[in-house]
Amino acid sequence: MLTPAFVPGSANTLFQDFDFSGGTVAAVSGGSDSIALLVLLKRHLDHAFSSAPLLAVTVDHALRPASAAEAAEVAAFCAARGISHRIMVWRGEKPARGLPAAARQARYRLLAEAATEAGIATIATGHTADDQAETVLMRQARGTGDGRGLAGMAPATLYDGRVWIVRPLLGVRRAALRVMLRGEGIAWAEDPTNVDESFERPRVRAALAADDGRFGAALALAERSARARLDLGLRAAALIRAHADMPAAGLIRLSPAFAAAPDRPAAAYALRILLGTAGGTEFLPDEAATAALLERIGTGPLRATLSRAVVDVRGAGIFLHREGRGLPPAGPCAHGGIWDGRRRITFGDGAANVVIAPLGAEAAAAAAGEVAGVPRSLVRRALAAEPVPCGGPAHRPSPTGNIAGFAALPVAAPFARFLSCFDLAPAEAVAALVGAAPVPPPPMRGHFRPRPCAEA
Repeated sequence: MLTPAFVPGSANTLFQDFDFSGGTVAAVSGGSDSIALLVLLKRHLDHAFSSAPLLAVTVDHALRPASAAEAAEVAAFCAARGISHRIMVWRGEKPARGLPAAARQARYRLLAEAATEAGIATIATGHTADDQAETVLMRQARGTGDGRGLAGMAPATLYDGRVWIVRPLLGVRRAALRVMLRGEGIAWAEDPTNVDESFERPRVRAALAADDGRFGAALALAERSARARLDLGLRAAALIRAHADMPAAGLIRLSPAFAAAPDRPAAAYALRILLGTAGGTEFLPDEAATAALLERIGTGPLRATLSRAVVDVRGAGIFLHREGRGLPPAGPCAHGGIWDGRRRITFGDGAANVVIAPLGAEAAAAAAGEVAGVPRSLVRRALAAEPVPCGGPAHRPSPTGNIAGFAALPVAAPFARFLSCFDLAPAEAVAALVGAAPVPPPPMRGHFRPRPCAEA
């Protein structure tokens, strides 16, 4: 446990569950939490991994006139300590609504871009126990349906399938970090938006400051929910491995026995994950709607749609595939881009962008082959929603493709952008099912268990 005084060696104790041997990007805004993170990381790497690179990255969201100067102050702080630093600017128009969420998306995208360009696969952020409690209470107030969100922020999250975001300070109070900084004569910047109660988080922060009991209860709820989420994910993963296969491109098949699985919560969760994967949705379908669908599946033949996925129940099994409505029209896709939430598009070096379109019913009817035990009509419907490159002036889809090195690689849609380490088991199961790239191991040792909080 980290003490408020940060006794010598405490940085190594704090980071003992994390493997920073490959270096890390430290997300540094200039506030107390991120400055403390940077100081502690530098101390730890100097002691444990002296050759590992440390790159501090400041994201300038360009939302306030002072933001550029604040980023420059972080650059000067780093230069004085021999720490490499880079400023990433969020350019372009900012949304009038949903600004905090959009800023978060932009922040992680820019941090990942900087990490990838530096050849570093880990990003460390300064989220603290205070941030965790605020997050849990905000999600609780919104009525998080299935309780998964009440686990709060995970100690590690995979972003875009390539960079791990780790949060080593989740067990530390902000006040303890400020004690350390004051003791070492280190100043920090105060972001005025952190106390602007027109935003939700500052309102929750103010309420927590006046109620220590509520703070402790929020962290206890996060720990219980995290353990429950881990357990549910393990059970759902076992059901996916036992009952699911993929007989044709874009077509998931569940055995009839899946509908009668005695572990109903795990079966419903597995179905939510598979529906999201088949439909290409970032968020899982509604828990209650999926549970009701699961009960209907067990009653006999059925054709229903949920979360852009068709559920077709026949004697041969329970089949899931992307519905034909709402597919992306023909349009350019960059190398590495995700098409329709379901396929990562890659191609050779000869083209900057490739025009992609769904194959369509006519071409699918000609291309669909016979698959043992699967109605050919289902193979055609699934294949019609698969992406293919377009050629010629009319941009007609071509099932054979005409782009060197073209590939449409499956992704596990609900976990493609953000994969919490709490969800590793089901993500690995569904990745193996659809043929997605294996999940890179997180830079952590041991189990993903919330750590005790150090009080100020």
